Amino acid sequence: MRIFLMVTHDEFLNSFLSRSLSTDAFKVFSLAGDASNRRYYRVVHDNQSWVLMRWEPFDPANYPLMSVLNHFAKNGIHVPKIVAMSPSEGLILQEDLGDLMLERKFWESQSHESSMEWYKLTVDEVVKIHHKATLDHDPNCSAFKMKFDTEKFLWEMNYGKDNLLAGVLKFPFNDKSNKELSDIFLDICSRLDAEPKRIAHRDYHSRNVMIKLDKVHVIDFQDARLGPIQYDLVSLMRDSYVDMSDEMAAKLINYYLEQSKQYLPKDFSREHFDRMYELQSIQRCFKACGSFASFFHQREDRRYLKYLSGTLRRVMKAINEFPEYKVFADILIDSGALERKYESL
Repeated sequence: MRIFLMVTHDEFLNSFLSRSLSTDAFKVFSLAGDASNRRYYRVVHDNQSWVLMRWEPFDPANYPLMSVLNHFAKNGIHVPKIVAMSPSEGLILQEDLGDLMLERKFWESQSHESSMEWYKLTVDEVVKIHHKATLDHDPNCSAFKMKFDTEKFLWEMNYGKDNLLAGVLKFPFNDKSNKELSDIFLDICSRLDAEPKRIAHRDYHSRNVMIKLDKVHVIDFQDARLGPIQYDLVSLMRDSYVDMSDEMAAKLINYYLEQSKQYLPKDFSREHFDRMYELQSIQRCFKACGSFASFFHQREDRRYLKYLSGTLRRVMKAINEFPEYKVFADILIDSGALERKYESL
């Protein structure tokens, strides 16, 4: 749940809001931010509210957040509506989607599967992202200008190596272990790069799906790019913030494939899809470990340490599906990654 405090300064915010809302009778509350450098505020006037995002100045014609938002909205994907903006001040005033994340709906449910209907709605949105939004090719949309290729996948995996294994765990890499792990990373990333590419949200987990009334809305999509469909599916079904059972995940994967049936190639192989899902789980979940470790290693931010152990277990489970990557598994074991009590660091 977001915590908010009254803001009593930053006059330029007040000036922008006065212009945008045609009133001075509003209150501004600071919202707890995410892992980025963006700052968020809740703006309240009478019985209405909005969310103000504050970041760096931007060019609306070349701003990924606006580019992807407009493309998603055009294709029926539920995203927040923009009310006003001041590009020179880095300000965007948008619809307030409230504080109810899919994550909270999962944990509040008496049995986790009672959140299934909300997850199905969330899958409906990613089906539109992967298929409708991809088929509606707009060369001006930033999502078509970026992609998950071998280089990008490798950068993400090395981020995990540098921040978790070498950084937090101080694993003593030598030339041999460095070479062996680099070769495994390259093999994983090359295989994923060879997969067909659709628009991927890039961070499609339970904290980036908001529930408002009877709909789910997608947020934090500014990094959308072309990539394998499994990237978003792993992000959602093997999400570090929830403990989804394999049974629930399997039902949701089946639902996704059923909803995507008209868009899948005639030679679609479920066996190959599942294989790539496990391979993507290694890459995506290890990247998440790198992010959680980096917040502590680089900024001494401890908030995400508690998610490392569960996410590493997901990485190890997926690696065990690939005997050829045993060296990676051995390094995780030898580094103490699976046994470390991260919250006590």
